[in-house]
Amino acid sequence: QVQLVESGGGLVQAGDSLRLSCAASGRTFSSYALVWFRLAPGKEREFVAAMLWSGCSRRYADSVKGRFTISRDNAKNTVDLQMNSLKPEDTAVYYCAARFTVYPPPIVDQEYSYWGQGTQVTVSS
Repeated sequence: QVQLVESGGGLVQAGDSLRLSCAASGRTFSSYALVWFRLAPGKEREFVAAMLWSGCSRRYADSVKGRFTISRDNAKNTVDLQMNSLKPEDTAVYYCAARFTVYPPPIVDQEYSYWGQGTQVTVSS
């Protein structure tokens, strides 16, 4: 059974940085795509970043390009989201999701089969 557990959220000020982690277990993920979405109050769930477990095919939403970086930590078996220069509009619950590999990794939430419980990120102005 695939399990995804997010961590690292919190309350920060505009301009600060946060690093989110998604711990993946229950499967060999070498053939999987991992993605981060976010859900802000009153808005639809929004794609943030995606990559194949191999580290290839990184994709970013235009709103986070240049500020966020998705990566894999082999030692911890996590997919991380480094978020720099945070803005109040980045405030949301951030979700990690996974699916069997499709190239390129999809940016539509319906394409993903497995989801974590989410972690709250709040950026104050």
